[in-house]
Amino acid sequence: MLEKAPDCPDGFVWRDQVFRVAEMLAEWHDYRRRGRMENNMQPAHARVAAGRGSLNVGRFYFRVRVEDGRIFELYYDRATNAVGDRKGHWFMLGERESG
Repeated sequence: MLEKAPDCPDGFVWRDQVFRVAEMLAEWHDYRRRGRMENNMQPAHARVAAGRGSLNVGRFYFRVRVEDGRIFELYYDRATNAVGDRKGHWFMLGERESG
């Protein structure tokens, strides 16, 4: 399994509350380069990377329904924050209206 291409999580903790994922409703990927990474690649390589991502670039989004029926969107960002930080991080976009 690719460490920086995660599957939908089984659960998460948000605002000190544990949520178990009952169903993944949608998933999508965004491999745009952001910030200082945006212009540091030759155009031909950037076109390839836009389709599959590259080292430390890309986000994996998930819309999920949790056991109590609430819907959340979260994402995994491949970007690292420091030299010793070799993995990406999970972020909560927030709760969504159902329906």
